[in-house]
Amino acid sequence: MQARAHKIAARTSFQRRCVRGILQRVMEHLRDTGLDTGETPLSHAVIDDRYVFVSGLVAADLPDAAAAIGDVAAETRAVMAGLERLLTRLELSLGQIVRVTAHLTDLDEMPAFDSAYAAFFPDGQFPARTCVEVSRLVGGCRVEITATARRH
Repeated sequence: MQARAHKIAARTSFQRRCVRGILQRVMEHLRDTGLDTGETPLSHAVIDDRYVFVSGLVAADLPDAAAAIGDVAAETRAVMAGLERLLTRLELSLGQIVRVTAHLTDLDEMPAFDSAYAAFFPDGQFPARTCVEVSRLVGGCRVEITATARRH
């Protein structure tokens, strides 16, 4: 009986190592050289077998969006376009986003944000979303968007 219990424990331990190994092989970290985040220690996206977790993007991260900084609608359009480019690179689309967190420096500017944001989902199928006010964002930006997209 004791020998059988030892074999089961050994097999379970081996199975755990295999599962951990599979998870490690499936997870991928993407650092997009097209985004200007300097030496910040982050992955722009972490990809597992079901989801893509995208780090917060601000207009200051995007090389072509400097002129948008300070205008909530323009920043939102720039960040959403940057998010769309990143997802396209991963063979995904904005329609596969299931969750968004939006950080705004002033919730009174939410109507401008909503208008620009909604234009990227013309079918009206919006992801679940949380919108919060923060005191400050990187690079003097007014909008930061974080997203999770489903792969399959």
